[in-house]
Amino acid sequence: MTNTTNLNSHFKHYLKTASIKGASIPDGLQELLLAVAHTCAGLSHEVAQGALIGLLGSAGTGNVQGEVQQKLDVIANDLLIEGVQGCQSLAGLASEEMELPMAVQGTGDYLLLFDPLDGSSNIDVNVSIGTIFSILKKQDPTKPMQTSDFLLSGRHQVAAGYVVYGPQTSLALTLGDGVVMFTLDRTIGEFVLTRHAVEIASATKEFAINMSNMRHWSSPVRRYVEECLAGVSGAREKDFNMRWIASMVADVHRVLSRGGVFMYPWDQREPHKPGKLRLMYEANPMSFLVEQAGGAATNGDQLIMDLIPTDLHERVSVMLGSKEEVERLQHYHSQA
Repeated sequence: MTNTTNLNSHFKHYLKTASIKGASIPDGLQELLLAVAHTCAGLSHEVAQGALIGLLGSAGTGNVQGEVQQKLDVIANDLLIEGVQGCQSLAGLASEEMELPMAVQGTGDYLLLFDPLDGSSNIDVNVSIGTIFSILKKQDPTKPMQTSDFLLSGRHQVAAGYVVYGPQTSLALTLGDGVVMFTLDRTIGEFVLTRHAVEIASATKEFAINMSNMRHWSSPVRRYVEECLAGVSGAREKDFNMRWIASMVADVHRVLSRGGVFMYPWDQREPHKPGKLRLMYEANPMSFLVEQAGGAATNGDQLIMDLIPTDLHERVSVMLGSKEEVERLQHYHSQA
């Protein structure tokens, strides 16, 4: 992403002066991105308050996947809907927390998909969580919105990003021409540009996976992890460190910040499900960011961005990060 502004420029100024492959960012896309960023800045305050305003704990409800919703899941979903539905550039939105997409007041052709609060099981223990979003363009803006409008491969994304609520609140963004990062300046309530041209090193000595599930993995994933664990005396001839936060947005933020590979693979406990993470709300936007930073993302058989979704809440196996490691994982799957 070409940028004509300096570090420390505000998000709005950045969008007005940056270019995507030589072209300015469309006004409608700027409007939508600003609404998402503004809403997430407000949500950051809600997350930080937590127990002080009674927002910890279960909401006593379930989402469309049958998972228990936390109070902040519900609040985050409502805030994001409220924050963007007035955008004239928006044709509709879809959330991980809702069964069906929602029409909005806008008359534009952008479609917004989001996971309002990824990693929400970590809320009560004060571990980093976040918001993930993806923006598509409606293929036929003249027709009424329908679910099929959202069922496009990740290659159709015009923008994707996340906001991670941690020691700092950080926003990562790609518009298809690299990745940039912003940090929320709480004194002014604005996201400020802090990193240009984010790149993931092609090689790494760090991997992230939930080791407690090892017995359930397919043989290619077990082979890869066993080789990492064998260290300098094994086939890889180098020592690896393992990291696992159990919050995808935090794990991927670490990968974008210092390299590594993140894996949430299929396991045999659910043989009829292709994976755990949601393709549209988690895997696609994160894969877009990772590819734009020089990394790769696969489900083992295909690049995630090439998958054609058949359901709004489709799940997928995810392995993403440093390109050499992802390619090795793909190779092991091709041999299985």
